[in-house]
Amino acid sequence: MTQLDVRVGTPLAEVETPALILDLDPFERNVAKMANYAKSVGVGLRPHAKTHRCPMIARKQIEHGAIGLCCQKVGEAEALVAAGVRDVLVSNEVLDIRKLRRLAQLAKIATISLCFDAPEQVEAASQAAQELDVVLGALVEIDMGMWRCGVAAGEAAAALAQRIAAAPGLRFLGLQAYEGKAQHLASYEERKLAIEHAAASVRLSISAIERTGLKCLVVGGGGTGTFRLEGESRLWTELQCGSYIFMDGEYAAIVGVDGKPYSEFEQSLFVLTTVMSATAPGRAVLDAGLKSYTLEKGLPGVLGRSDMRLVAASDEHGTLLLPPGTTLPLGTQLKLIPSHCDPTVNLHDVIVCVREGIVEALWPVAARGASL
Repeated sequence: MTQLDVRVGTPLAEVETPALILDLDPFERNVAKMANYAKSVGVGLRPHAKTHRCPMIARKQIEHGAIGLCCQKVGEAEALVAAGVRDVLVSNEVLDIRKLRRLAQLAKIATISLCFDAPEQVEAASQAAQELDVVLGALVEIDMGMWRCGVAAGEAAAALAQRIAAAPGLRFLGLQAYEGKAQHLASYEERKLAIEHAAASVRLSISAIERTGLKCLVVGGGGTGTFRLEGESRLWTELQCGSYIFMDGEYAAIVGVDGKPYSEFEQSLFVLTTVMSATAPGRAVLDAGLKSYTLEKGLPGVLGRSDMRLVAASDEHGTLLLPPGTTLPLGTQLKLIPSHCDPTVNLHDVIVCVREGIVEALWPVAARGASL
Protein backbone atom coordinates (compact mmCIF):
# COMPACT_ATOMS: atom_id res chain seq x y z
CA MET A 1 0.00 0.00 0.00
CA THR A 2 1.31 3.45 -0.90
CA GLN A 3 1.51 5.59 2.22
CA LEU A 4 0.96 9.33 2.39
CA ASP A 5 4.38 10.99 2.65
CA VAL A 6 3.80 13.26 5.64
CA ARG A 7 5.34 13.53 9.09
CA VAL A 8 4.55 15.29 12.33
CA GLY A 9 5.91 18.82 12.14
CA THR A 10 5.32 19.17 8.40
CA PRO A 11 3.76 22.50 7.35
CA LEU A 12 0.32 22.08 5.80
CA ALA A 13 1.60 23.65 2.57
CA GLU A 14 4.00 20.70 2.18
CA VAL A 15 1.44 17.93 2.76
CA GLU A 16 1.09 15.64 -0.23
CA THR A 17 -2.35 15.77 -1.79
CA PRO A 18 -5.05 14.62 -1.87
CA ALA A 19 -5.18 14.18 1.91
CA LEU A 20 -7.82 14.03 4.60
CA ILE A 21 -7.20 16.92 6.99
CA LEU A 22 -8.56 17.41 10.51
CA ASP A 23 -8.29 20.89 12.00
CA LEU A 24 -7.72 20.02 15.65
CA ASP A 25 -8.91 23.23 17.29
CA PRO A 26 -12.53 23.11 16.01
CA PHE A 27 -12.53 19.32 16.32
CA GLU A 28 -11.65 19.53 20.00
CA ARG A 29 -14.26 22.21 20.61
CA ASN A 30 -16.87 20.01 18.94
CA VAL A 31 -15.94 16.99 21.07
CA ALA A 32 -16.09 19.04 24.26
CA LYS A 33 -19.36 20.78 23.38
CA MET A 34 -21.30 17.57 22.84
CA ALA A 35 -19.80 15.96 25.94
CA ASN A 36 -20.68 18.97 28.06
CA TYR A 37 -24.22 19.05 26.69
CA ALA A 38 -24.84 15.36 27.45
CA LYS A 39 -23.55 15.86 30.98
CA SER A 40 -25.72 18.95 31.46
CA VAL A 41 -28.95 17.08 30.66
CA GLY A 42 -27.98 13.85 32.39
CA VAL A 43 -27.88 11.52 29.39
CA GLY A 44 -25.14 9.16 28.31
CA LEU A 45 -23.08 10.00 25.25
CA ARG A 46 -22.31 7.01 23.02
CA PRO A 47 -20.82 8.58 19.87
CA HIS A 48 -21.14 6.76 16.58
CA ALA A 49 -17.82 5.41 15.37
CA LYS A 50 -19.08 4.85 11.82
CA THR A 51 -18.32 8.54 11.34
CA HIS A 52 -14.59 8.24 12.00
CA ARG A 53 -13.64 4.54 12.24
CA CYS A 54 -10.61 5.83 14.14
CA PRO A 55 -9.48 4.47 17.53
CA MET A 56 -7.65 7.69 18.41
CA ILE A 57 -10.87 9.68 18.02
CA ALA A 58 -12.77 7.08 20.04
CA ARG A 59 -10.25 7.52 22.84
CA LYS A 60 -10.67 11.31 22.74
CA GLN A 61 -14.43 10.86 23.07
CA ILE A 62 -14.04 8.46 26.00
CA GLU A 63 -11.62 10.89 27.68
CA HIS A 64 -14.34 13.55 27.47
CA GLY A 65 -16.86 11.34 29.24
CA ALA A 66 -18.47 9.15 26.58
CA ILE A 67 -19.88 6.00 28.19
CA GLY A 68 -18.84 3.93 25.19
CA LEU A 69 -19.08 3.92 21.40
CA CYS A 70 -21.56 2.54 18.92
CA CYS A 71 -20.85 1.29 15.43
CA GLN A 72 -22.60 -0.52 12.60
CA LYS A 73 -20.27 -3.40 11.77
CA VAL A 74 -18.58 -6.19 13.68
CA GLY A 75 -15.23 -5.21 12.14
CA GLU A 76 -15.63 -1.72 13.58
CA ALA A 77 -16.36 -3.19 17.00
CA GLU A 78 -13.22 -5.32 16.78
CA ALA A 79 -11.07 -2.28 15.94
CA LEU A 80 -12.55 -0.31 18.85
CA VAL A 81 -12.06 -3.09 21.39
CA ALA A 82 -8.50 -3.69 20.15
CA ALA A 83 -7.83 -0.02 20.86
CA GLY A 84 -9.07 -0.30 24.44
CA VAL A 85 -12.74 0.74 24.18
CA ARG A 86 -14.57 -1.41 26.70
CA ASP A 87 -18.23 -0.70 25.95
CA VAL A 88 -19.46 -1.06 22.37
CA LEU A 89 -22.96 -1.22 20.93
CA VAL A 90 -23.35 -2.57 17.42
CA SER A 91 -26.41 -0.47 16.58
CA ASN A 92 -27.41 -2.87 13.86
CA GLU A 93 -28.88 -6.33 13.37
CA VAL A 94 -26.45 -9.26 13.06
CA LEU A 95 -27.65 -12.67 11.86
CA ASP A 96 -24.55 -14.53 10.61
CA ILE A 97 -23.43 -16.94 13.35
CA ARG A 98 -19.78 -16.37 12.38
CA LYS A 99 -20.09 -12.65 13.06
CA LEU A 100 -22.01 -13.28 16.26
CA ARG A 101 -19.22 -15.55 17.47
CA ARG A 102 -16.77 -12.72 16.81
CA LEU A 103 -18.92 -10.41 18.94
CA ALA A 104 -19.16 -13.04 21.65
CA GLN A 105 -15.38 -13.32 21.64
CA LEU A 106 -15.13 -9.57 22.17
CA ALA A 107 -17.56 -9.89 25.08
CA LYS A 108 -14.88 -11.78 27.01
CA ILE A 109 -13.03 -8.48 27.51
CA ALA A 110 -15.62 -5.78 26.80
CA THR A 111 -19.30 -5.04 27.24
CA ILE A 112 -20.90 -5.82 23.88
CA SER A 113 -24.49 -5.14 22.89
CA LEU A 114 -26.44 -5.32 19.65
CA CYS A 115 -29.88 -4.70 18.18
CA PHE A 116 -32.69 -7.06 17.18
CA ASP A 117 -35.83 -6.94 15.09
CA ALA A 118 -36.49 -10.67 14.50
CA PRO A 119 -36.61 -13.90 16.54
CA GLU A 120 -34.07 -15.53 14.21
CA GLN A 121 -31.46 -12.96 15.26
CA VAL A 122 -32.26 -13.64 18.91
CA GLU A 123 -31.77 -17.38 18.48
CA ALA A 124 -28.47 -16.98 16.64
CA ALA A 125 -27.06 -14.48 19.15
CA SER A 126 -28.11 -16.69 22.05
CA GLN A 127 -26.33 -19.64 20.45
CA ALA A 128 -23.11 -17.68 20.01
CA ALA A 129 -23.23 -16.31 23.56
CA GLN A 130 -23.76 -19.78 25.03
CA GLU A 131 -20.97 -21.29 22.94
CA LEU A 132 -18.48 -18.76 24.32
CA ASP A 133 -20.03 -18.52 27.78
CA VAL A 134 -20.67 -14.77 27.68
CA VAL A 135 -23.60 -12.40 27.97
CA LEU A 136 -24.50 -10.01 25.15
CA GLY A 137 -26.58 -6.90 25.72
CA ALA A 138 -29.71 -6.63 23.60
CA LEU A 139 -31.86 -3.75 22.38
CA VAL A 140 -35.11 -4.05 20.46
CA GLU A 141 -34.92 -1.73 17.48
CA ILE A 142 -38.22 -0.06 16.65
CA ASP A 143 -39.16 1.16 13.20
CA MET A 144 -38.82 4.95 13.10
CA GLY A 145 -40.15 5.27 9.55
CA MET A 146 -36.78 5.00 7.83
CA TRP A 147 -37.80 2.01 5.68
CA ARG A 148 -34.85 0.22 7.18
CA CYS A 149 -34.63 -1.98 10.29
CA GLY A 150 -36.91 -2.20 13.30
CA VAL A 151 -40.13 -3.85 14.52
CA ALA A 152 -43.37 -1.94 14.88
CA ALA A 153 -43.61 0.17 18.01
CA GLY A 154 -45.76 -1.13 20.85
CA GLU A 155 -46.87 -4.75 21.17
CA ALA A 156 -44.47 -6.12 18.53
CA ALA A 157 -41.56 -4.51 20.37
CA ALA A 158 -42.81 -5.99 23.65
CA ALA A 159 -43.13 -9.48 22.17
CA LEU A 160 -39.54 -9.38 20.90
CA ALA A 161 -38.32 -8.02 24.24
CA GLN A 162 -39.87 -11.03 25.98
CA ARG A 163 -38.19 -13.34 23.48
CA ILE A 164 -34.84 -11.74 24.26
CA ALA A 165 -35.36 -11.85 28.01
CA ALA A 166 -36.02 -15.60 27.80
CA ALA A 167 -32.94 -16.31 25.64
CA PRO A 168 -29.88 -17.69 27.45
CA GLY A 169 -26.81 -15.52 27.06
CA LEU A 170 -28.74 -12.33 26.26
CA ARG A 171 -29.62 -9.45 28.56
CA PHE A 172 -32.52 -7.25 27.55
CA LEU A 173 -31.55 -3.58 27.97
CA GLY A 174 -34.18 -1.53 26.19
CA LEU A 175 -34.81 0.16 22.86
CA GLN A 176 -32.88 1.38 19.85
CA ALA A 177 -34.84 4.38 18.54
CA TYR A 178 -32.76 6.32 16.02
CA GLU A 179 -34.72 8.75 13.85
CA GLY A 180 -32.18 9.09 11.05
CA LYS A 181 -34.35 10.77 8.47
CA ALA A 182 -34.95 13.69 10.83
CA GLN A 183 -31.29 14.68 10.96
CA HIS A 184 -31.21 16.59 7.69
CA LEU A 185 -34.71 18.00 7.50
CA ALA A 186 -34.15 21.60 6.47
CA SER A 187 -36.02 23.47 9.18
CA TYR A 188 -35.89 23.16 12.95
CA GLU A 189 -39.68 22.88 13.09
CA GLU A 190 -39.63 19.89 10.73
CA ARG A 191 -37.01 18.18 12.86
CA LYS A 192 -38.92 18.96 16.05
CA LEU A 193 -42.12 17.43 14.65
CA ALA A 194 -40.24 14.32 13.50
CA ILE A 195 -38.79 13.77 16.97
CA GLU A 196 -42.20 14.29 18.55
CA HIS A 197 -43.52 11.46 16.36
CA ALA A 198 -40.50 9.36 17.30
CA ALA A 199 -41.10 10.05 20.99
CA ALA A 200 -44.67 8.79 20.65
CA SER A 201 -43.34 5.49 19.29
CA VAL A 202 -40.85 5.26 22.15
CA ARG A 203 -43.55 5.89 24.78
CA LEU A 204 -45.85 3.33 23.18
CA SER A 205 -43.08 0.72 23.19
CA ILE A 206 -41.92 1.41 26.74
CA SER A 207 -45.49 1.11 27.99
CA ALA A 208 -46.06 -2.19 26.20
CA ILE A 209 -42.74 -3.61 27.42
CA GLU A 210 -43.28 -2.56 31.02
CA ARG A 211 -46.68 -4.27 31.03
CA THR A 212 -44.77 -7.53 30.54
CA GLY A 213 -42.75 -6.87 33.67
CA LEU A 214 -39.56 -5.85 31.85
CA LYS A 215 -37.78 -2.52 32.21
CA CYS A 216 -36.25 -0.34 29.49
CA LEU A 217 -33.01 0.77 31.07
CA VAL A 218 -31.68 2.13 27.79
CA VAL A 219 -33.27 4.10 24.97
CA GLY A 220 -30.63 4.84 22.36
CA GLY A 221 -30.75 7.24 19.44
CA GLY A 222 -30.23 10.89 18.72
CA GLY A 223 -28.16 12.52 16.02
CA THR A 224 -26.19 15.63 15.23
CA GLY A 225 -29.21 17.41 13.75
CA THR A 226 -31.63 16.67 16.59
CA PHE A 227 -29.53 15.92 19.68
CA ARG A 228 -31.08 18.67 21.81
CA LEU A 229 -34.57 17.37 21.09
CA GLU A 230 -33.76 13.82 22.20
CA GLY A 231 -31.54 15.01 25.01
CA GLU A 232 -34.25 17.15 26.61
CA SER A 233 -37.08 14.68 25.99
CA ARG A 234 -36.53 12.67 29.21
CA LEU A 235 -37.04 9.57 27.06
CA TRP A 236 -33.72 8.91 25.36
CA THR A 237 -31.01 7.83 27.80
CA GLU A 238 -28.11 7.68 25.31
CA LEU A 239 -27.16 9.97 22.42
CA GLN A 240 -25.55 8.28 19.43
CA CYS A 241 -24.42 11.37 17.51
CA GLY A 242 -21.55 10.95 15.07
CA SER A 243 -21.03 13.75 12.54
CA TYR A 244 -20.79 16.50 15.16
CA ILE A 245 -17.03 16.00 15.44
CA PHE A 246 -16.44 16.79 11.74
CA MET A 247 -19.57 18.30 10.16
CA ASP A 248 -20.13 18.40 6.38
CA GLY A 249 -22.03 20.04 3.55
CA GLU A 250 -25.22 18.14 4.29
CA TYR A 251 -25.43 19.58 7.80
CA ALA A 252 -24.47 23.02 6.51
CA ALA A 253 -27.70 22.93 4.47
CA ILE A 254 -30.04 22.81 7.47
CA VAL A 255 -31.04 25.71 9.73
CA GLY A 256 -31.11 26.07 13.50
CA VAL A 257 -33.87 27.03 15.91
CA ASP A 258 -33.17 30.71 15.13
CA GLY A 259 -33.81 30.21 11.41
CA LYS A 260 -30.17 30.85 10.61
CA PRO A 261 -27.69 28.31 9.17
CA TYR A 262 -27.07 25.48 11.62
CA SER A 263 -24.07 26.45 13.73
CA GLU A 264 -24.07 24.06 16.69
CA PHE A 265 -20.70 22.65 15.61
CA GLU A 266 -17.78 23.79 13.48
CA GLN A 267 -16.45 22.34 10.25
CA SER A 268 -13.21 20.54 11.12
CA LEU A 269 -12.77 17.94 8.35
CA PHE A 270 -11.44 18.77 4.89
CA VAL A 271 -9.96 17.17 1.83
CA LEU A 272 -6.76 19.01 0.95
CA THR A 273 -6.28 19.23 -2.80
CA THR A 274 -3.97 20.92 -5.32
CA VAL A 275 -4.62 22.65 -8.65
CA MET A 276 -2.95 20.29 -11.12
CA SER A 277 -4.16 21.77 -14.42
CA ALA A 278 -5.56 25.09 -15.65
CA THR A 279 -5.59 25.02 -19.43
CA ALA A 280 -8.88 26.82 -20.04
CA PRO A 281 -10.18 30.21 -18.86
CA GLY A 282 -12.60 30.01 -15.94
CA ARG A 283 -11.63 26.47 -15.03
CA ALA A 284 -9.14 24.66 -12.83
CA VAL A 285 -8.64 20.95 -12.30
CA LEU A 286 -7.90 19.53 -8.85
CA ASP A 287 -6.07 16.32 -7.98
CA ALA A 288 -8.91 15.09 -5.72
CA GLY A 289 -11.79 13.19 -7.27
CA LEU A 290 -14.16 10.36 -6.42
CA LYS A 291 -11.43 8.39 -4.66
CA SER A 292 -11.03 11.22 -2.17
CA TYR A 293 -14.66 12.16 -1.38
CA THR A 294 -18.13 10.81 -2.01
CA LEU A 295 -20.85 12.43 -4.09
CA GLU A 296 -24.07 10.75 -2.94
CA LYS A 297 -24.94 13.97 -1.06
CA GLY A 298 -23.53 16.33 -3.66
CA LEU A 299 -20.20 17.85 -4.64
CA PRO A 300 -17.88 19.25 -1.95
CA GLY A 301 -17.70 22.95 -1.23
CA VAL A 302 -14.52 25.04 -1.27
CA LEU A 303 -13.52 26.50 2.09
CA GLY A 304 -13.49 30.27 2.08
CA ARG A 305 -14.22 30.57 -1.64
CA SER A 306 -17.92 31.05 -2.28
CA ASP A 307 -16.98 32.56 -5.64
CA MET A 308 -15.89 29.21 -7.05
CA ARG A 309 -17.44 25.78 -7.03
CA LEU A 310 -16.82 22.22 -8.06
CA VAL A 311 -18.98 21.31 -11.02
CA ALA A 312 -17.75 17.80 -11.86
CA ALA A 313 -15.69 14.97 -10.43
CA SER A 314 -14.21 11.80 -11.90
CA ASP A 315 -11.99 9.16 -10.36
CA GLU A 316 -8.89 11.33 -9.92
CA HIS A 317 -10.02 14.83 -10.92
CA GLY A 318 -12.26 17.59 -9.64
CA THR A 319 -13.30 20.35 -12.02
CA LEU A 320 -13.57 23.79 -10.47
CA LEU A 321 -15.54 26.61 -12.06
CA LEU A 322 -13.93 30.02 -11.50
CA PRO A 323 -15.51 33.46 -11.73
CA PRO A 324 -14.64 35.56 -14.82
CA GLY A 325 -11.16 36.99 -14.67
CA THR A 326 -10.03 34.67 -11.87
CA THR A 327 -7.08 32.31 -12.25
CA LEU A 328 -5.56 29.79 -9.90
CA PRO A 329 -1.85 29.13 -10.40
CA LEU A 330 -0.74 25.52 -10.67
CA GLY A 331 0.16 24.21 -7.23
CA THR A 332 -2.51 26.23 -5.40
CA GLN A 333 -3.84 24.29 -2.41
CA LEU A 334 -7.53 24.36 -1.48
CA LYS A 335 -9.55 22.77 1.30
CA LEU A 336 -12.72 20.99 0.20
CA ILE A 337 -15.68 20.54 2.55
CA PRO A 338 -17.07 17.00 2.08
CA SER A 339 -20.79 16.76 1.45
CA HIS A 340 -20.95 13.61 3.62
CA CYS A 341 -18.21 13.07 6.17
CA ASP A 342 -18.71 9.40 7.10
CA PRO A 343 -18.08 7.71 3.73
CA THR A 344 -15.44 10.29 2.83
CA VAL A 345 -13.36 9.25 5.85
CA ASN A 346 -13.69 5.63 4.75
CA LEU A 347 -11.78 6.47 1.54
CA HIS A 348 -8.61 7.39 3.44
CA ASP A 349 -6.02 5.38 5.37
CA VAL A 350 -4.99 8.20 7.68
CA ILE A 351 -6.34 11.44 9.09
CA VAL A 352 -3.74 14.22 8.98
CA CYS A 353 -4.29 16.27 12.15
CA VAL A 354 -3.27 19.91 11.85
CA ARG A 355 -3.04 22.77 14.32
CA GLU A 356 -2.18 26.31 13.22
CA GLY A 357 -0.92 25.08 9.88
CA ILE A 358 1.41 22.37 11.21
CA VAL A 359 0.87 18.61 11.22
CA GLU A 360 0.52 17.56 14.86
CA ALA A 361 -0.53 13.92 14.55
CA LEU A 362 -1.41 11.16 12.10
CA TRP A 363 -4.39 9.05 13.12
CA PRO A 364 -4.97 5.77 11.23
CA VAL A 365 -8.51 5.00 10.05
CA ALA A 366 -8.09 1.52 11.53
CA ALA A 367 -11.58 0.26 10.69
CA ARG A 368 -11.52 1.55 7.11
CA GLY A 369 -13.36 -0.85 4.87
CA ALA A 370 -14.54 -2.94 7.85
CA SER A 371 -17.78 -3.90 6.15
CA LEU A 372 -18.20 -7.29 7.84
